[in-house]
Amino acid sequence: MQLFVGLGNPGAKYAGNRHNIGFMALDEIARDHGFAPWRSKFQGQVSEGRLGRERVILLKPETFMNLSGQSVGEAMRFYKLTSDDVVVFHDELDLAPGKCRVKQGGGHAGHNGLRSIHQHISSEYTRVRLGIGHPGHKDRVSGYVLADFAKAEQGWLDDLMRGISDGAAHLAGGDNGKFQNAVALRVNPPRSSGGQKNGANNGPKGDKPKTAEGKQATAKPAKPAAPAQDDQPDTRSAMERLLNKFK
Repeated sequence: MQLFVGLGNPGAKYAGNRHNIGFMALDEIARDHGFAPWRSKFQGQVSEGRLGRERVILLKPETFMNLSGQSVGEAMRFYKLTSDDVVVFHDELDLAPGKCRVKQGGGHAGHNGLRSIHQHISSEYTRVRLGIGHPGHKDRVSGYVLADFAKAEQGWLDDLMRGISDGAAHLAGGDNGKFQNAVALRVNPPRSSGGQKNGANNGPKGDKPKTAEGKQATAKPAKPAAPAQDDQPDTRSAMERLLNKFK
């Protein structure tokens, strides 16, 4: 069994915040993989389902970010899990927007949700670091993470969420490489040899096809139609034909 934890703050006021990207990731997994309806348990919201062969519990702590570890520790003890069975999805300032990296263990780097989890279950759990970018100065961090994603960010955010859902079964099965590949295929799909994503480069409308030498082909003008021949026999006499030449 795996315990997937998404970090965020409860309530509609925070739902669209950058700090709530962990909640968003779990919502996408639950929706796409047919998990059970969310219910209140362990000081949070819980949903159960399967990813591949693995039974997975999704948990969104509702203790607010600074006390996330209370909820995680309670759930872990109830299911008799160890920290090795826990995967935490969280926002990451030190990654560019849309980037996703999986990390085992390590420090909390000042993230209050991770700090709390460290205190309750140790640091030996898996983190899925979801890049949101950095505002540029540490004094702006609090306002930045507690602000909603901008409209201009919705494109990469949607791709990131779909990629997480695509690779969720790999993550549950312990194949972090395949999980990250699934995310990358959504966020940065491969380009064709012509430079376009997901398709051949057919050029803009109106372009003429090119020949093997690279020159634009031009249509050859059609030859004029030959004049119709008179099918009637010439019944003039030799004298009449001769006189016609001098007219």
